[in-house]
Amino acid sequence: MGFQQGLSGLKAASTSLDVIGNNVANASTVGFKQGQAQFSDIYSMTMHTAASNQVGIGVSVMRVQQQFTQGNVTPSANSLDLAINGNGFFRFQDELGSVLYSRNGQLELTKEGYLVNGANHKLTGFPVDPNTGLVASGAATVIQLSTEYIEPKITSQVTSLLNFDSREDVIDQTTHPFDVNDPLSYNDATAIDVYDSLGNMHVLQTFYVRTTDTMPSTWAVYAYADGLYIGDTAGVADPNPGVVNPIGYLRFNDYGQPQDAYASDGSTLLPGFQLSVEIPAMAGAADFDFTIDYTGTTQYGSNFAVNDNQQDGYASGRLTGFTVDPYGNVLGRYSNGEAKVLAQVCLVAFRNPNGLNPVGDNEWVETLESGAPIIGSPLTASLGQINDYSIEESNVDLTEELVDMIVAQRVYQANAQTIKTQDAILQTLVSMR
Repeated sequence: MGFQQGLSGLKAASTSLDVIGNNVANASTVGFKQGQAQFSDIYSMTMHTAASNQVGIGVSVMRVQQQFTQGNVTPSANSLDLAINGNGFFRFQDELGSVLYSRNGQLELTKEGYLVNGANHKLTGFPVDPNTGLVASGAATVIQLSTEYIEPKITSQVTSLLNFDSREDVIDQTTHPFDVNDPLSYNDATAIDVYDSLGNMHVLQTFYVRTTDTMPSTWAVYAYADGLYIGDTAGVADPNPGVVNPIGYLRFNDYGQPQDAYASDGSTLLPGFQLSVEIPAMAGAADFDFTIDYTGTTQYGSNFAVNDNQQDGYASGRLTGFTVDPYGNVLGRYSNGEAKVLAQVCLVAFRNPNGLNPVGDNEWVETLESGAPIIGSPLTASLGQINDYSIEESNVDLTEELVDMIVAQRVYQANAQTIKTQDAILQTLVSMR
């Protein structure tokens, strides 16, 4: 009789409806991956029976397989909402040290500096070497971000990329000795903020005076900060006591390219196309000296231009926020405008992600079937990139699920009808006289 086939069909259709219902229920769950019920037919294998005479005895649920297709990545207002664009899983660790994997990157920062998900499981990644500031290689560990102030960094180098106008006149320094208050005593000027050992900011002004127009063309460079004229540090005797000395001279060849740099005595050749500056102790800080690198500066027949003017120091600052770049680097943003890498989020891939065992809370654990995890940095190997201010939506297609629900309902009704028909036939046999 066909009761067995109909009963197995009812069970299969019921399982299919359960899977569809779970998909629909999680249509708004971030990082959820839809399930798909897969079935196989059943045959009663008996000896001495021709294959052409075999009649199936129903259907069974072979497995419920999750579909790890990419969900839509949509914007979020939270910088710690992370989405994986591509393959890979976030790696978390629970309170007992067990490792779990998830596609849900909705995180928050605890007061201890841990990045945790909704289940309070801690995100793992690679720490940063405090000495080099580089991401340390090795095993992934729980990420704990430092929320301390960033210490000040004393200026050690200024980089100035300029163009001096070759058409400008030579200034006669016997009639117009350099004076910051006399614009006729210099041709051009720039200014930049520099920082001492305590993080105090000082405005360094540099002034440029053309002294010769014969080749090589020469420009004297003067420095001024905090109301003081700044001398050079070439270690030579002051040739003109009581007269403001330049920190050095820059010379250009007849093609407008840098030729050489000299100390304030005009004869001591300095290494590279750079000048040295030493600023005396101010506001309780230590003396500090640095170089101004003019490599790339030119002298062409066009207006004076500042193409680049920057330095490497900064004041102290407090942490104001975090961002995560596509490589998984967690960047701390500070009130002084600086940013530094605090850690790197790792991603994990599996040879067979369908072998992962779902344990709830949008998380999976590895199994023998999934294979060992392949841990690495985002955008390496088969791992995807990380998008901050983003979430990965569920990959459930509601329209498709509702159509599948109708089909599963009809299958259920049809199997119920086969049982009803078999019952009617049996009733006929029983009532025969």
